Amino acid sequence: MLAIRLPRDIEERLDALAKTTGRTKTFYAREAISEYLDDLEDYYLAAQTVERVSKGKEKTIPLEEVMKRYGLAN
Repeated sequence: MLAIRLPRDIEERLDALAKTTGRTKTFYAREAISEYLDDLEDYYLAAQTVERVSKGKEKTIPLEEVMKRYGLAN
């Protein structure tokens, strides 16, 4: 269960969208959170990887080497 207060303009937009499409505001809130959460997870996973690489805790492989390894080089 989650209860949030939205700025009036966002609440009005969400309400109008729900009325126009016949879906609930909860449906759209769930969709928006799910989509944004995917993006946040991707961002933080990438940021952690960059940090490990910059500290020398994780290696990188040049693209050319990966392409050769998997037979993708021209």
